[in-house]
Amino acid sequence: MRRPPAAMLAALLVLVLGASGCETTQRISEGAYRNAVTGGTVEELKAQGIELRKRPDCKTPDIKTRSVVRVNCTARTWTGEPVTVDGVVHRADTRRPRESYIVTVGGREVLRKDCLGAGCR
Repeated sequence: MRRPPAAMLAALLVLVLGASGCETTQRISEGAYRNAVTGGTVEELKAQGIELRKRPDCKTPDIKTRSVVRVNCTARTWTGEPVTVDGVVHRADTRRPRESYIVTVGGREVLRKDCLGAGCR
């Protein structure tokens, strides 16, 4: 199954947050975005021959503005090396959000991309 790009989910997250004060909707939207980033990270690393023990644990720090969404993830490779994912979506409240993701394994940068996973163009 093809996953939607993380930017689309980030934009959805911001739009839903802006349209509703409902805490439940916010958590669901944040969860959808974190899930997209997690799945994209797994796919990207697997394509490089890097397998993870389990899916990354991702958190979205408190959102102070609708235009910027951040995500931070951690995981471990099968060999025990730490994996980090730092992502940011600028202009998330527009039709053309700009994503940026940096993935490190064992402290070495292995990926720097503007999208993650199968939905990337």
